Amino acid sequence: MPNNSYPEWEHFIKTKQSPYFSSRKKFPMLMAETPTFKGIPVAKTLSEIKGADAEIIGAPYVATSSEEYMGVSKHEWIQAPKRVRQQSIRYRSGYIQDFDIDIFEKLHVVDYGDAEIPPEVMTNQSPENILKAQAAVEEKVVDVLNVGAIPIVIGQNSPCGSYAIAKPIAENTEGNVGCISLDTHWDSEPIDFLTKDSRIAGSESWKHKMYQLHKNMNPRHLVEIGERGMLEDKNIVRKYLQQGTRFISSWELRTSLGIDGLIKELDRAYNGTDSVYAHFDMDVIGGAGPASGDILGEAAEPIGLTEYEVIRIAHEIGKRGLAGLSFICIPPGSPLIYRTIVYVIMYLLAGLTLKGY
Repeated sequence: MPNNSYPEWEHFIKTKQSPYFSSRKKFPMLMAETPTFKGIPVAKTLSEIKGADAEIIGAPYVATSSEEYMGVSKHEWIQAPKRVRQQSIRYRSGYIQDFDIDIFEKLHVVDYGDAEIPPEVMTNQSPENILKAQAAVEEKVVDVLNVGAIPIVIGQNSPCGSYAIAKPIAENTEGNVGCISLDTHWDSEPIDFLTKDSRIAGSESWKHKMYQLHKNMNPRHLVEIGERGMLEDKNIVRKYLQQGTRFISSWELRTSLGIDGLIKELDRAYNGTDSVYAHFDMDVIGGAGPASGDILGEAAEPIGLTEYEVIRIAHEIGKRGLAGLSFICIPPGSPLIYRTIVYVIMYLLAGLTLKGY
């Protein structure tokens, strides 16, 4: 195996680094080289998702028509849902010793597989193809919401890993919807950079589109966490602040607020709302991946959040409840970040059990 490359599935299996392999030789597979998240049951039909509390969905989509995104092959980026699932089986079970809780004894969680994103979108990023990809994710999310479960979407780029979750949550909620977003960027430009098409809620513009189109989502119910530095248009940031957004930069977190103070501020997304959408853009962590050009390579920024801070925030969101969770901008080839996402999901579910979900 070359240095700085992600291990192939056969190598991963042969190393048997996980006690899970010694305790359970077999686990459900979604497809070749792709186990279910944590070895939980597969759900392929509407009847099989009924009765679940939460459901894992993959959204393998990268917003580029070229062969590279952020200096890395788009093939590497699109592997994120598969690789998070692969890393999840390192762990023996759903038992979290921090809380003395076995998640899967308390909650019924299933893996609903990947959205059927049209393969042609990866070679032709026309607005029409992107909208088809978005619709494929929305269809899965709507299925999950309709049975009263929480969709947990492991994506990579917008709209498939963000707006495609926010939109059905807003449309399926009668009252107001709050949002807790962790990110390095505000993603609130007025137009999609890739297509220049006003219909597309792209990587730089999806949050703008979310608030533009869904009247039960308002920036005053947004808690935005992690942005810092000199990346943003001051007019965009100031507009959010004027509209009542609670913005917590990583500088404020570290110099005055602290993690416990930040946790108290999460309530801003819940006050006056009927549900909350949680979004984790993993570039908020800010560190570099294992290879040159890896994200975070070109996307890395100083003063990122730590793994603990991200996982703690997820746990506290779980304790308060949520309508859905999504991930984007997952560093390609970074096992630690894949494992961090496993922790984010599991510690959030632990919060739900403590809430008595």
